[in-house]
Amino acid sequence: MAGNENQETLQGVVENVVFHNEVNGFTVLEINANGEVLTCVGSAADISPGEEVVFTGSWDSHTLFGRQFKFTACRRSMPDTSAKLFRYLASGAVKGIGAKTAVKIIERFGEDAIDVLTNHPEKLAVIRGISKAKALDISQAFNSQNAMRKMMIELEAYGITALECTRIYKYFGMNALNVIKENPYALCGTVSGFGFDRAQKLCEDMSLSPDPRHRYRAGILYILKHNLYANGHTCIPQEKLIAPATQLLEVGSDTVIETLDDLVRMKSLVRMPINGAEFLFLPEIYTAEICIAEKMNRMLRFPPARVSSADADIDRIEAYNNIVYAEKQRLAIRTAGEKGLLILTGGPGTGKTTAVRGIIDLYEGSRVEVLLCAPTGMAAKRLSEVTGREAKTIHRLLEVEWDETEKPVFRRNTENPLSAGAVIVDEVSMVDVELFASLLQALPLGCRLILIGDSDQLPSVGPGNVLGDLICTGNLPVVCLTEIFRQAQKSLIVMNAHRIIAGEMPTLDATDSDFFFIRRDTPQAAAKTVSELISRRLPEAFGFSPLDDVQILCPSKKGDCGTVNINRRLQEILNPPDRTKNHLITPGSRVLREGDRVMQVRNNYNIGWTRGSEEGDGVFNGDIGKIEKINYAAGVMTVLFDDRSAEYPADNLSELELAYAVTVHKSQGSEYPVVIIPLIDTPPMLMYRNLLYTAVTRAKKMLIIVGREDRIASMVQNNKTNKRYSALDAFLA
Repeated sequence: MAGNENQETLQGVVENVVFHNEVNGFTVLEINANGEVLTCVGSAADISPGEEVVFTGSWDSHTLFGRQFKFTACRRSMPDTSAKLFRYLASGAVKGIGAKTAVKIIERFGEDAIDVLTNHPEKLAVIRGISKAKALDISQAFNSQNAMRKMMIELEAYGITALECTRIYKYFGMNALNVIKENPYALCGTVSGFGFDRAQKLCEDMSLSPDPRHRYRAGILYILKHNLYANGHTCIPQEKLIAPATQLLEVGSDTVIETLDDLVRMKSLVRMPINGAEFLFLPEIYTAEICIAEKMNRMLRFPPARVSSADADIDRIEAYNNIVYAEKQRLAIRTAGEKGLLILTGGPGTGKTTAVRGIIDLYEGSRVEVLLCAPTGMAAKRLSEVTGREAKTIHRLLEVEWDETEKPVFRRNTENPLSAGAVIVDEVSMVDVELFASLLQALPLGCRLILIGDSDQLPSVGPGNVLGDLICTGNLPVVCLTEIFRQAQKSLIVMNAHRIIAGEMPTLDATDSDFFFIRRDTPQAAAKTVSELISRRLPEAFGFSPLDDVQILCPSKKGDCGTVNINRRLQEILNPPDRTKNHLITPGSRVLREGDRVMQVRNNYNIGWTRGSEEGDGVFNGDIGKIEKINYAAGVMTVLFDDRSAEYPADNLSELELAYAVTVHKSQGSEYPVVIIPLIDTPPMLMYRNLLYTAVTRAKKMLIIVGREDRIASMVQNNKTNKRYSALDAFLA
């Protein structure tokens, strides 16, 4: 879909709307430009025949649809003649007006029809078939449409897309344009895609001079949200916020403190003293941490009903499964039965899965209904495979929906709890505070809760450090499995993972195991070797599929061995341009082609998917899939995520990235048959032990590190992790 980059304008009157996607605004239409009917494609909301349009874009020759004008911007005006107005009204653009009614209105009022529709609806009642009530309804519908169009006509000139205009109008209503002109910073946090920087640019572009207090408040909230959602904090000390706020806003510290006080009074922030310091929270994060602490403490005070877990019961489970549990595995099963609340941790090869299966057998033997879940689709799929029971994502278990601001709303909650006697959650280290709070709210009274995770892995991408904080309190039942079982000891992946987390150098010289090291002294040489391994050497030697079996994990996006460069190289090798394959160019000039492996990089609850006869919505951060089909005419792309087929509107392409290589952070909760890790030009801030450990433990059958020994040694020796501010441990105490 790439086109000529030379921008030009095209002016005409809309003759016919061939196709319009209401979700993303993608439109195919025909316009009359000086008597010539031309096809135009692009994003525009609620465009109708009869409208005057001026498109900015470029000409393109499509293999199926011929010559067409691809527009990137659209200026529109209401029809200014009786003939154009008739076409507009007859198109059904205004609710309550069809072709017959449009004829009557034009015949009666001519070019004054717009004034009548806008300001004098009572005059419509003189037309036979239009009552006073219907006249008012028609006028209201016309004015609503007109308000939205005026807003779009004005905002599209400043780079705001049709989809964004629709979101703005949906949130602010008919008064949206006035709200924006008075305070463009109102868009921050309310409309998807608008942060502080963009609102500030819009303010400058539109030559607006809003009350400076709007800017101060938006700037401070921007800093706080960045720390939460980019750095994982749930709160930050007030003193840490003042310096960046004064720098961003170019004001004194007194103004910042005064603005903070305003935000607290407005309930846009929560301020709380913790250990002698003032901490600031976003209200929803504060509520989530309080909810977690209260629910966990309530479960401790009023434990669920005990399930028989005598040694004889565990012996029977052992005999049935033809297995012998280790001492700590028995302790985990016994604790799950007696207390109904358990945190089970341990590294690879320590038998977490075996213990979990024993807990499930214990519960099911006592006729306790058990539900299994995990934070990602891949983690849920793996949990299902190892337990033989259905496992769902937490979002799916809680029956996620979304509100008008595209925030998740769960149908399962305090008023409509889950039907379960026990809930088992895997990969808890990935779960952020908001999702965990939502899960706890959906647990019915007396429900048992088993939390499984590896506390040595990286914390969640979202705010909080749930697993670590729960363990650190010392108040909750925790069983940590440490014994590496004999079968697991045969795996050098497992043994090296434990060496790494213990601060010891992994074995790198083995040639007959599942863990290999290939020395390369430059980033360029390492990148070349990585490309050769996935495209040729591994498929030829072991039969591994480059797309289905091998995953490259990079510490960083940047550099020769970062995801951006590796993905570019591998796309050229594994999925090169082909006349039989459609492609799209994303806003960042990245090419996405049919057959590409891609990853979703933010939660999107609006993208619909199908799984056989089942339908649902929502694709989540970290989901990996393959582009099956690109439909130019409809402006959509079909992506297959495991067993779900999702339809992607063109406006959501920025949420997808090539995934031949992904960052270690994005790989959490996933396992791959083969993992390749380039370690040579890693940024210093990412050279720490937990990141290397997490990367190594993603591999099931084979792991290959390409790079230098000193890079590995530096990461093993660095046990410092980025501090996450959290109040959960304080609230739990």
